[in-house]
Amino acid sequence: MNVPYRWDLVTPDQLGSLLDGVTAPEPWYLPELAECAGKVLARSGNGDLVFVGRSLDSMFDLLSGALPDSGRVLSRLPISLYGSGELIPGDVRRAREMAAAIGITPAALARRDRPVTFVDVVHVGSTFTKLFALLDDWIAEERETWPAIRRKLRFVGVTMRTKTSPNTWRWQQEHPEWTHRLPASAVVNVSLERKVWSYFGDHQTKLTRGYRLVKWRGYSGEIKRDERTRMALAEAVHLVELGRTKEVRRMIAQAMDGEPALSEPWLRTLRSRLS
Repeated sequence: MNVPYRWDLVTPDQLGSLLDGVTAPEPWYLPELAECAGKVLARSGNGDLVFVGRSLDSMFDLLSGALPDSGRVLSRLPISLYGSGELIPGDVRRAREMAAAIGITPAALARRDRPVTFVDVVHVGSTFTKLFALLDDWIAEERETWPAIRRKLRFVGVTMRTKTSPNTWRWQQEHPEWTHRLPASAVVNVSLERKVWSYFGDHQTKLTRGYRLVKWRGYSGEIKRDERTRMALAEAVHLVELGRTKEVRRMIAQAMDGEPALSEPWLRTLRSRLS
């Protein structure tokens, strides 16, 4: 499919000389990213993680290095639904093709053993709302069993950290029409320090162009090789390498301490492998 090309950074044989003369920038955000990644894993419900869009590519890279032999599947669904209007049938077909390419179809959801856990930065929750609507319509068309599938869908929103109080606003409160159709534990949040959240969501140079679903027909599949992209590639490769280190794996594992799911065998096993 004509989708944004992104290098395989776990086995980066195809990089060639792209990084010659490029020094990877220091990941000043590493402690916060590792902590957030550990909590995302802990709140994933033992699901296979699917990172939506590009905002959390750095978390995808870090965990790709940290979890190569854990049996946990990490995937990217690189479409952007933020700010998009109503999707026409061609856009919907395109979204379904991209989801099917990573094993997400109504039939597969109904029959899989573990949930699919979608992860993205969240501001007001519009991307997750549109993604759920896409899946919901598809499931209805295929006449798959919703009671079985509802237990296989989870959404983890990475939110900007604020002061907590009994009156703290949560994005899912604005979307009860679909969040209430899932189990109470299926829509959860992990907070990230404001500066780091803004870097990933607004300022970081990404390896690929944004893939707005409503503009996919005009998308160019050309691979970017400019200096900013080479710097971003060096940053991403460095994160994969850091994820392989004992120090960072322990940081991810320690972030799970105190999480309710640590009472469950799957998370204790995962934590043990990381530490």
